[in-house]
Amino acid sequence: MLAKYRPYYFSGALLALVIIMPLLLGHSPSPTLKAEKHQNSQGFMPPSVPTSASYANEVIDLRRADRRERMDRELMAFSYMHSSSMLMIKRANRYFPIIEPILKAAQVPDDLKYLMVIESSMNPFAVSPAGAAGFWQFMKGTGKDYGLEVNNNVDERYHIEKSTKAACKYLKDAYAKYGDWLTAAASYNAGQGRISNELKKQDVEHAADLWLVQETSRYMFRLLAAKQFLKNPKEFGFYLNREDLYPPVEYKKVVINKPVADLVAFAKEQDISYAELKEANPWLKARSLENKSGKSYTILIPSQESLYYNPSKTPVHYQGWLAN
Repeated sequence: MLAKYRPYYFSGALLALVIIMPLLLGHSPSPTLKAEKHQNSQGFMPPSVPTSASYANEVIDLRRADRRERMDRELMAFSYMHSSSMLMIKRANRYFPIIEPILKAAQVPDDLKYLMVIESSMNPFAVSPAGAAGFWQFMKGTGKDYGLEVNNNVDERYHIEKSTKAACKYLKDAYAKYGDWLTAAASYNAGQGRISNELKKQDVEHAADLWLVQETSRYMFRLLAAKQFLKNPKEFGFYLNREDLYPPVEYKKVVINKPVADLVAFAKEQDISYAELKEANPWLKARSLENKSGKSYTILIPSQESLYYNPSKTPVHYQGWLAN
């Protein structure tokens, strides 16, 4: 019986295979193709590492293996820390117009603004576990050394304009010592004493060639990656519209040269809430401004138009942030 029917069975199976095979080949991609399609649809593509990066008119060669892989890590971080990276672009539209003129007036290269980006992600209320605070993450002692008032009543590390001017002073001092801005930036993270000692001990001239603790080693390449990311976020898979960006805030400036016993009442007199006053002036640390010395402070009062802005009319500081 088996011998009799085996040829018929084989021909039927063969016929089925002939019919099904084109379907398998034409409509069911291989596991490799499926994986690639899924990868592309999810955006899981590593960013390209350039052969070099420019920073403050200096070209950093990234062909060497250690530099390339350090840069690769930081580019990956910007690509896949989605919420943090997206917020950086949104905030840059608000804060770069404030920062850039200060850097220019101080004769500090514009690229130094990316140091602020990696220090605080442009969060005006940022505080590190070690106690560094504000846009530029000054420690209390360093902030005072560079002219910032820091006490329980006022903390100018949170004052965007004053802290930026203080950062410019620090970075210019460091540049005068090291002769390049990337090493100056490394000293901003690790301290000039440590960078100077390591340059001497390791017998190199540039911080990018130092063996350092991981935080500082990553710091320099994160700085380079931040510039590349904010110059062209679309290369990293970020597509924003005008409505997504945070607009600059228009303020009325009120100069105070006497104590203010109750900032809640002061805010109400200005037709804003205490919360809106604090948002605009994060350097005010208490509910009062003691000002025993009669110093002049400028308090910013946001306009009603800024408090209720129209996202479709947001001015765009840099067109490269937009999808189209």
